[in-house]
Amino acid sequence: MAKRPALDDLLNAAVSGVRGATRPGQVQMAHAVAHAIDEGEHLLVQAGTGTGKSLAYLVPAVAHAFEAGKPAVVATATLALQAQIVDRDMPRVADALAPVLGRRPTYALVKGRRNYVCLNKLEGGIPDDDDGLLSVGQVDASVGRLGQEVLRLREWASSTDSGDRDELVPGVSERAWRQVSVSAHECMGGKCPLVAECFVERAREAAKDVDVIVTNHSFMAIDSFEGRQMLPEHDVLVVDEAHELVDRVTATITDELTGTMVMSAAKKAGRMSENTAPLDEAGAMLAQALEPLEEGRMLGIPDSVGLALARIRDTARAVQSDLKPPPGQEADGARQVARAAVDEIHENTERILEERELDVVWLSRDQRRGPVLRVAPMSVAMLVRDKVFDERTVVLTSATLELGGTFDSVAGTIGLRGEGAPKWQGLDVGSPFDYPKQAIAYVAAHLPPPGRDGAGDDTLDEIEQLVRAAGGRALGLFSSMRAAQTAAEIMRARFGDDIPVLCQGEDQITTLVRQFARDPRTCLFGTLTLWQGVDVPGSSCQLVIIDRIPFPRPDDPLASARSQAIARMGGNGFMAVSATHAALRLAQGAGRLVRRGDDRGVVAFLDSRMMTARYAGFLQRSLPPFYPTTDKKMVLAALARLDAMAPPPVEVEEPALRSLTGARTEADGTEHPRPVAVDPPAPASSRSAVTSGHAWTDEQDEELRDAAESGMQLEELVDHFELPEQVIASRVQQLGLRIASGALFD
Repeated sequence: MAKRPALDDLLNAAVSGVRGATRPGQVQMAHAVAHAIDEGEHLLVQAGTGTGKSLAYLVPAVAHAFEAGKPAVVATATLALQAQIVDRDMPRVADALAPVLGRRPTYALVKGRRNYVCLNKLEGGIPDDDDGLLSVGQVDASVGRLGQEVLRLREWASSTDSGDRDELVPGVSERAWRQVSVSAHECMGGKCPLVAECFVERAREAAKDVDVIVTNHSFMAIDSFEGRQMLPEHDVLVVDEAHELVDRVTATITDELTGTMVMSAAKKAGRMSENTAPLDEAGAMLAQALEPLEEGRMLGIPDSVGLALARIRDTARAVQSDLKPPPGQEADGARQVARAAVDEIHENTERILEERELDVVWLSRDQRRGPVLRVAPMSVAMLVRDKVFDERTVVLTSATLELGGTFDSVAGTIGLRGEGAPKWQGLDVGSPFDYPKQAIAYVAAHLPPPGRDGAGDDTLDEIEQLVRAAGGRALGLFSSMRAAQTAAEIMRARFGDDIPVLCQGEDQITTLVRQFARDPRTCLFGTLTLWQGVDVPGSSCQLVIIDRIPFPRPDDPLASARSQAIARMGGNGFMAVSATHAALRLAQGAGRLVRRGDDRGVVAFLDSRMMTARYAGFLQRSLPPFYPTTDKKMVLAALARLDAMAPPPVEVEEPALRSLTGARTEADGTEHPRPVAVDPPAPASSRSAVTSGHAWTDEQDEELRDAAESGMQLEELVDHFELPEQVIASRVQQLGLRIASGALFD
């Protein structure tokens, strides 16, 4: 077992390697992570935007893997963060630590089986979901878009080294991808004739000997619940974006059943069973029983539904027996697919019929599939405690973990509170941003509490006054799509052509956000997606409007069940469930305003309960420490000053036309090489010069000159300065420098 160098030496090397600067919060977090690993104690770390938390956990994770000879696992919620770690953070950390450790740290990305192309299915060893589609696509791409996609997938599969879906640019539809991939249950495993060439098996074999494995919350959860059969043995787990963990785990173990699923399973079993006709009839029976029912939680299974479920369970069991391969023979691909489908409906039906004490059953309606019967656990706390926190050290981190000034709310949802809970520590390392000087938190205390009928005239007048004072530049976060659409329609009538108003649903989110960021006079209104996913630094977003406290819907089956269960045990169900949910959403929504050190603006809460309700203090303590006020005149004046002084918006990179290989193309379809330099030069400007809203200092300009001399690429500077590439490119042009560009122009 190798002895690792001192943590500070490693962290300094990593920071220097990425051309970064020492950040107190990052140093504090890195030491806390290392201490937790050494002591075998779980850790919750709240690290605000700009802290550099990825480096703060990757360095001690690598150090431990180096010393212990076991990998550390990093689980994230989003593909974007996975890509950032694997494509940007780990390569730089590995290069920087290699001289100190004596070897270059290794890393790998591990995903679920559905993310890889299945060679056996491509060769016809497993039937596809659309009869004959693979063979048709192979010989005739003119059958339509789906056939063309499958043909393209075949061509790509013959050249890819990884088989990873994310490597395919541009991508294909989900329906096309299903024709070349299999689920874990459909996979033939070691009995597959192409197991030696399998992309999944090769990826997991390669991951056994690396120092850091990157995966997602769902894969990590399945691996933990099923005995860690897919990830190599490890004793350190880092969960980034940890505020999403409960929802991701819940989604992973939520089961569903529809009549169509049952009939599809019967079709896949085909002539291999004599009981497929009764199974098909049972599926139709379930669809008919569910059709007249209202959406919502089922406190008991209606007789008609129970009868259909019992019929499905019994006939599925008979089909399962028929699908067993003859003695001495192995199941072929078609039989394996059929068994997986029938096993799924049998298991889900049994679970619903059991009516377990902690399960919640509800009906929802899908536009494509019709009525869907779903079942999920009321709480995953004990499951996460037993399966995730047992026998390994877990570090959980996010910008929003401390709700109401304490980690207790989040800790309770993941099993870290109550009798028998494992030992853990909570730490808030803050943010490098000066929130009280950069932003105002304004509560419109004079407005009446919001009602069920949507925004009243007073609230709409408030929105108009705020937006006019800001000169546009407003992101409106609403509690429902209906509220966003209504506000957008009314504001358009009031503003005319002076201030354009965009609304979620009118185009793709990325297109709308790009329009919003490009034109500072424009407003963007929307709901949940915008609360979490918008990153528009600079002068285009100087006002964030939140129409009401985002409590879960009263008819949300899981939220209401959890709240009622806590109340029955003598707890405060409202605070534990609804207020905690609202606090997390508010923190995420308010966080859309300040994305970098020179951002300025106002977050306006149009719900007076933020000041008057008994839970107001809890919600306020969950927000970034903005300057608080209820003074409307002061806020309007501040917005007007910001509008008058606003620098030009940060330049928005427009989408490029691309060939099937992902290369940029001209309008006539011809490919051209991506830009390799920032050119032409422009005269240098003074320290006070402003480029795309960022004031550059002499020290930063000197760093840019050093970067140009050392051959650093533009994307490295993006990571170093934590500024958009357009801002850095503009300044490079002004200084007359030449910086190589890489993946940022892909």
